Amino acid sequence: MQERERDQTLRDWLHGHKGILLKVVQAYAFTPADREDLFQEIALQVWRSVDAFRGESAVATWLYRVALNTAIAWTRKEKRHRHGKEPLEAANALIETALPRRDPRLDWLYARIAQLDEVDRSLALLMLDGFSYREMAGILGITENHVGVKISRIKMALAAKLATEALQHESR
Repeated sequence: MQERERDQTLRDWLHGHKGILLKVVQAYAFTPADREDLFQEIALQVWRSVDAFRGESAVATWLYRVALNTAIAWTRKEKRHRHGKEPLEAANALIETALPRRDPRLDWLYARIAQLDEVDRSLALLMLDGFSYREMAGILGITENHVGVKISRIKMALAAKLATEALQHESR
C-alpha cells in the first residue's frame, strides 16, 4: 500500500470509528493529558498496522482489537512510570469544570468499568458497543463460553455495587 493510500485509509478509519477509540481511551486513561497520549498512541499503532489489515473481520472489530491491545500495553507502561507522579488536583478540577456536564449515570458506569481488570474492562466496552460473544471472543482471544461467563459476572458485580451504593446513599 502506498504511503498516501495508507494515510487516507487511516484518516477515514479514525473519522469513521473515532467513537470506538474514544471509548477505549476513556476506559484506560483518566486524566485529559493521559487520554490525549493514549489516543495518539492508538492512532500511531493503527497507522503502523494498516498494511496488516487483511479484511478478515470488520474494520470496527479490527480497530477495537488494536485499540484494546495498545491501551493494555500503554497502561502497563504507564504504571511503571507513574510512581510518585500524581496529577495536580487543582488543575484537574479546573479542567473538569470546563467540560460540559454528562449524564451522571454514564460517569458512574465508566468509573466502575475503569476499576475492572484489563480483560473485564475490554469486555464491558465491547458489550456496550453491541458486539456479539463470537466477535468479543475473536477480539480478545478467548472462547465464547468464557466471554459469556465473564459478562455474567461483570453484570452481577456492577448490580451488586449499584445496590450497595444505593443503600449507603439511603442511610445518609
